[in-house]
Amino acid sequence: MSPRPAPAARTRAASRLPALYAVEVRHTRVTPFRYALAHRTYLWLVDLDRLPVLPRALRPLARFDPRDHFAGDAPTLRAALDAHLAAHGVHGADGQVVMLAHARVLGHVFNPLTLYWCHDRAGRPVCVVAEVHNTYGQRHCYLLRPDGHGRADVAKDFPVSPFFGVEGGYRMRLPLPGDRLDLTVQLCHGDGSRPLTATVRGTRRPAGAAGLLAAVLRHPWSTLGVSLGIRRHGIRLYLKGLPVLPRPAPAAHPVQEDAP
Repeated sequence: MSPRPAPAARTRAASRLPALYAVEVRHTRVTPFRYALAHRTYLWLVDLDRLPVLPRALRPLARFDPRDHFAGDAPTLRAALDAHLAAHGVHGADGQVVMLAHARVLGHVFNPLTLYWCHDRAGRPVCVVAEVHNTYGQRHCYLLRPDGHGRADVAKDFPVSPFFGVEGGYRMRLPLPGDRLDLTVQLCHGDGSRPLTATVRGTRRPAGAAGLLAAVLRHPWSTLGVSLGIRRHGIRLYLKGLPVLPRPAPAAHPVQEDAP
């Protein structure tokens, strides 16, 4: 395996990682009726080669497990990402990788969207991997080549919700977070309509023990809250008359069962 780049070759974000972001997630649907939701939580921004090492007493509050990403069978997250990139013919992404994700909290995790900003050894951006988890316990990765403003388009080929099929594509704006986190994902259909827009916006917070405890106190068992919130809003949409589409075929990479 090639050696990882020296610290001087890593991106400017490296010296400020890990970090926490206090975020608000918003989804706005405009057809066949308007429906909006907002949810507050917190996310981790980490260097995939330098994952946080927490005091033993706090480790149940934040754990990054390779089982929760990609095929779920790699020894490390970095190994899983490298294998995925190699399988898709991506070379040169052997520098810093910055990941935005939920960590496991008290044995539970649900990551609707995990992002990996991949760089070469000189710190130049190579690609972004957007890993999507759906409500059926499946996951799928999109390989993106954003422009200088973090914008990328990709065809949709994976069902996320029981209320949308796989037609259309995504228009994403995924700049690498700094002091602020500001992400946008729009579902775009061939007729030019944009039936759903999702945004994730937040502010950087310290990621030490005190910062983590403060985040947990504000949002206890945060990942379970995400899962329950998705189900609650799904029930509301169903009761409003939104039709449920047939369940998709099993995915190649089912999500692992929660474990402490």
